[in-house]
Amino acid sequence: MKIRPFRETDASAAVALWRDCGLIRPWNDPYKDIERKSHCQPELFLVGNLPADSQGADVLVATAMAGYDGHRGSVYYLAVAPGHQQMSLGRALMEEVEQRLLALGCPKVNVLVRTSNASVLSFCDKLGYARDDAFSLGKRLIPDI
Repeated sequence: MKIRPFRETDASAAVALWRDCGLIRPWNDPYKDIERKSHCQPELFLVGNLPADSQGADVLVATAMAGYDGHRGSVYYLAVAPGHQQMSLGRALMEEVEQRLLALGCPKVNVLVRTSNASVLSFCDKLGYARDDAFSLGKRLIPDI
């Protein structure tokens, strides 16, 4: 898998991947999330591609949207295409994210995973991530819908 920063031309494939992985929610417009990320540390929005398909185009099979605020790193939209899971692609992508955050001086990374997503919680456990004794609270400042 080749890991590189997201490009604008990846948007449709990334959103389709997120949909396939159950990451899309009605109150979040994924295209708006992509647009917002393009203005804030876009180099930390990574995609993983496998070699060309029958039409000669690389196939986007993984994403991770990361950020660093000077205190902690965060990872969102961590996804690997269902047909490509259990192949260490997610592990490779997370290792790249961690290296990029570490290069920025980031001391700790938080991965946001829905409590109902047992398979990703198990995946994160295997990577050494532990559940923090904290809640993630949210308040929408700009509605997407």
